[in-house]
Amino acid sequence: MLERLKRLLVEPRDAWIAIAAEPSTAQSLYTSWIMILAAIGPVALLATGHHSLQFALSQYVRSLIGTFVLALVVDALAPSFGGRKDFVGSLKLVAYSSTVPWLAGVFNLFGALGDIVNVVATIYALYTFFVGAPLLDKSSSDKAVPFTLIVVLCALVLFFLARFAFTGITTTAPVGTGLGMPLR
Repeated sequence: MLERLKRLLVEPRDAWIAIAAEPSTAQSLYTSWIMILAAIGPVALLATGHHSLQFALSQYVRSLIGTFVLALVVDALAPSFGGRKDFVGSLKLVAYSSTVPWLAGVFNLFGALGDIVNVVATIYALYTFFVGAPLLDKSSSDKAVPFTLIVVLCALVLFFLARFAFTGITTTAPVGTGLGMPLR
């Protein structure tokens, strides 16, 4: 896992070539990668003492569900951009390109600095998605940019829909705010 993390951070193209060649299932991706890395940010939120367990769990569940739904979207869009349908390949693309933002979740410990790091990590995730899309047969090389942009727009819509859906779960006050509103 550490070697894969390093390659995704430093040599994403080489990492994608290895990822594309590996046999995987949705279950293996979730148990060996997604469930582990998606927990980093919520655990960091809990460690700050400013967020409730309920809030952190909702963030975690939202990441798990969001990864799956975005993979469905990627899989549905792939043929329109010269790629092929393959849900596991789409899940690989979404999961492994989400690695850097999930790792950056540890910076939730540092408040506003964490927000800045998360923005930079998200931009890098877009780059890794762009690099990985053609290598995982999700788009042709010449259509990787528009494919990435469309997926980003879909991800933003999914993010806001998920946030709306989870509002009832996360509207309780985090520990220590006294304002009845979540900090994030």
